Amino acid sequence: MNCPRCGAGLLPGAQFCGACGARMADYEGAASGASAAPTPPPPPPPQQPPSASGGGAGHGIHIDADSKGQGRGYTYEVLHQPSFALAVVKLQAEQAIQAESGAMVSMSANIELQSQMKGGLLGALKRTVGGESAFVSTFTARGGPGEVTFAPGGPGDIAAIEMGNQQFFVQSSSYLAGDVSLTVDTKWGGAKSFFGGEGLFVMQVSGSGVLIVSSFGAIHRKRLAAGERYVVDTGHLVAWEGTTQYTLRKATSGFFRSMVSGEGIVAEFSGPGEILIQTRNLAAFAGMLKPFFPTQGGGGGFNIGGD
Repeated sequence: MNCPRCGAGLLPGAQFCGACGARMADYEGAASGASAAPTPPPPPPPQQPPSASGGGAGHGIHIDADSKGQGRGYTYEVLHQPSFALAVVKLQAEQAIQAESGAMVSMSANIELQSQMKGGLLGALKRTVGGESAFVSTFTARGGPGEVTFAPGGPGDIAAIEMGNQQFFVQSSSYLAGDVSLTVDTKWGGAKSFFGGEGLFVMQVSGSGVLIVSSFGAIHRKRLAAGERYVVDTGHLVAWEGTTQYTLRKATSGFFRSMVSGEGIVAEFSGPGEILIQTRNLAAFAGMLKPFFPTQGGGGGFNIGGD
């Protein structure tokens, strides 16, 4: 099966071309391979004005239902969902993929690993302040095909987003890996997020290719219609479209009410666009376990749950 737009080879049943970003649903009736002439591409959609939080082309979040797909020079599959997901990426010879430092679980012996400061010293500083590693790892298959597997540090799910000239914002802890052609930058998330202790920066990812994100818990998708408003606790955010406007605020009016409610800073979104939400909050989970952690007593020993 070949892409009717650019002719690149596709996996059976593929919904997205990793080479040019075309959606197969736009070419219904076009024959696969060289046996039929490709259908001319549909007219481009009308341009939408950029949102206050970054803008972007905005075509929805495309995730293959079978958790399989392909990108430029590689195929991928997500296994063991949703609790202990593992992303398996199979690279063609001399092809590469980038990942967050420490995301690799295993790899073929012929995979070459290189770590470098993405964006130079300034970019590395921004990543470090944003809670990420200063280094980005690049995995390249040398001398033949190879395999790399990725997973997040905690239990949860993985989603492979097939981007077609789009822009997404990703919670820094949720970025796992992505196509080397994608542009990844760290952006200021807003002063209110600093005072809420919910993280200061978000990652801005743009371009065409596969973006692999992870979650703590399962991933819930929420689609917003134009003008629809929706509120999400910032500790449950994974990723959202660049066309979706958002503002950060306290969950309730007044500092005391926020403390009593147990809710801190929330993000209020306005559609159109889609949001990926994780069903568990890592900070809340850590707080729940804190009473069970050993604490050092005055005599040098350890007490469980004691002072």
